Amino acid sequence: MAEHVRFSYETVEELKQDIVRLGLDIPCSENLEVLKQSISLNGVVIPNRLAIHPMEGCDGTADGLPSELTIRRYERFARGGAGLLWFEATAVVGEGRANPRQLQINEHTQAALAGMLNRSLQAASEAGNVRPYTVLQLTHSGRNSKPGDGSMPVIATHAAHLEARLPPVFHMITDEELARLEEQYVQAAELAAEAGFDAVDIKCCHGYLLSELLAGYNRPGCYGGSFDNRTRMLVNIIDKVKSRLGNKLQIAVRLGVYDGVPNGWGVDRTDYRKPEFTEPVRLVQLLAEKGVGLFNITVGNPYYNPHVNRPYDTGSYIPPFHPLQNVAILLQAAKVMQQAAPQAVILGTGFSWLRHFAPYVAAGCLEQGWMKVAGFGRQSFAYPDFARDLLRQGSFDSHKICIACSKCTTIMRDGGCTGCVPRDADTYAPIYRQGRKGKASMESVQVAEHV
Repeated sequence: MAEHVRFSYETVEELKQDIVRLGLDIPCSENLEVLKQSISLNGVVIPNRLAIHPMEGCDGTADGLPSELTIRRYERFARGGAGLLWFEATAVVGEGRANPRQLQINEHTQAALAGMLNRSLQAASEAGNVRPYTVLQLTHSGRNSKPGDGSMPVIATHAAHLEARLPPVFHMITDEELARLEEQYVQAAELAAEAGFDAVDIKCCHGYLLSELLAGYNRPGCYGGSFDNRTRMLVNIIDKVKSRLGNKLQIAVRLGVYDGVPNGWGVDRTDYRKPEFTEPVRLVQLLAEKGVGLFNITVGNPYYNPHVNRPYDTGSYIPPFHPLQNVAILLQAAKVMQQAAPQAVILGTGFSWLRHFAPYVAAGCLEQGWMKVAGFGRQSFAYPDFARDLLRQGSFDSHKICIACSKCTTIMRDGGCTGCVPRDADTYAPIYRQGRKGKASMESVQVAEHV
């Protein structure tokens, strides 16, 4: 594996040369017209092939309502012209929130979430955009739960590589609690349908509760061990939502297909650094047969190995691989799942690190049938109107693009509301500086206590 380097390409030809040098399979195409094409999903039109990933801002209120900062973000996304707007992780129960400001869906918050959706759609209309397809992500944060001032992990299975990070007090969730939680997901889906979202995403990735169950090889009971048991909760939720709501609401899944950790889901048993997609393919095919029409394919765990799912230039550690190698894994994951379920709409990721050359790779992936929609995460924080510029001008503005500096992640880890520090500096630079100051003060206190 090649060592990590920072982005330095000045032309798309230099990027292509490095792809060849590293022996990677990453398609490129200059036919960007493919990105403008619409696509139908169960009778609802996605107006173009560009999507905004569920990017959590950690900026809701203490009781799970969107704040004005949250609404501002989605209005900017909607004005930006992407055909698919995937709203961020929204907890189905209070104890499953990843941070004290995570959005939550219940009878108290439903009207506010509907209001945020409507304001976003109005912003899209005022900007002259076609209505985007909208998805609300439903989640339980599992071992990453932090609904209050301190961590309150709810774990589904023991994981050796994560055990050192567990606080002294945590909760191993029981089969009975998981069964009750299935119904709470269904209730959340009903509220989302009433609020006007086109679809809900039953989030199953990045080490959160449902995805941790997928790797619960040693968990006893009906939610662990066999493939049928480990996928039981996800499948049950989808079956119940379909049974309860029928065609009133479509179902999507943001699915992690490669954990990149020892004994993880979708990993080669002899070398966890290599994907092994047999079980993820089986799951995608099973869910597609059950009527799931949209999959957002991802990999890794941002709390443990962020370079795997979020290739970056600077961050909390130097990644062990060249970022293009992780881009290739992300794209290959989407390719394998799209080939396994050709009837489904696979939304791929892995583009933001590529900067202004990302459209060429996205177009190449669509041309070759690796995916049907290209999703952008960090890029949307930095450059919410990336789709509009690309569709109208035929290129990204290199002065607006994400530079993979990881400051948006740093803000979250420091406990602040997140966004792009370099490109939205008036709003987020003060939050970033305050968080860094608080982090330094906390570390100074910890040092003093151990002297």
